[in-house]
Amino acid sequence: MTAPAQRPRILVFGSINMDLVASVATIPRPGETVLSAGYRTLYGGKGANQAVAAARIGGSVAMIGRVGRDAFGEACRANLAGNGVTTDHIAAGEEPTGCAFITVDATGENAITVASGANGSVRAGDLPDALVDGETVAVMQMEVPLSASLSAARRVKAAGGRVVWNLAPAPADLTASDLTDLLSVTDIFIVNEIEALMAAARLGAPADIEDAARLLAGRGNVTCVVTAGSAGAIAHDAQGTRLHAPALPVKPVDTTGAGDTFVGILAAELAGHSELGNALGLACAGASLACLSQGAQNGMPTRHELNDFLTGSR
Repeated sequence: MTAPAQRPRILVFGSINMDLVASVATIPRPGETVLSAGYRTLYGGKGANQAVAAARIGGSVAMIGRVGRDAFGEACRANLAGNGVTTDHIAAGEEPTGCAFITVDATGENAITVASGANGSVRAGDLPDALVDGETVAVMQMEVPLSASLSAARRVKAAGGRVVWNLAPAPADLTASDLTDLLSVTDIFIVNEIEALMAAARLGAPADIEDAARLLAGRGNVTCVVTAGSAGAIAHDAQGTRLHAPALPVKPVDTTGAGDTFVGILAAELAGHSELGNALGLACAGASLACLSQGAQNGMPTRHELNDFLTGSR
């Protein structure tokens, strides 16, 4: 597969990592050592994952980020290009390519430590003005500097484009001011249950997930989407509309890439002018399918695979 020739409509501004993954019986607690028979190197980074998910479903995607001048960086760039993502705007910095260290237990749950490396040097100027227009859907996460993401998002909004912001990983030191700034440049705000409660607590005292989503949507005038694993996803907008999309019943092998698959598919569907309800349903189905393979990107479905999966589930 080669990078798409048309102007990308989905711009993913974010992190690019190499993942080092070890399978364990149980995820170690603080101070505990567990043994694994070996480890695997897989492609990751929330930005790169979301770009691949969007491209595999048929989106026209460009990745904006940084890697190191090292073998991991070259491999990550080639992997993105091989998945149909435009890589012309990935810079090579002096820091090493980011790495994530992942342990996956027997139930498919995971624990992740990320070493940012070159991701920490991403700047708003890495996003060329020539790529941004009123058809742009920009996708942001929290693995590159917040100031750079905010500045890039403002430029997208000023051009009439839309911003999808995934508050992951949610920083413990996120302030109410930071959150307010972030919401002010966001159209679709995506959080999991823990992130929803944490973010809403900066603005009020949410009673539950539904309350948190309503609070965030109303305060930011955004659509707040909360992913809830096997319970699917809910969405609240500032006008009081609520949507729910179920997850499909699967026995997970590895949940590492499920959230990023959801974000990427949702962004691709929105860029294709799908209704939000339909986009939520497809994103939930894709996230369910992604849990059936090891590694963040390995199970991310193509449009054909997802259609087959949905047909079989019925």
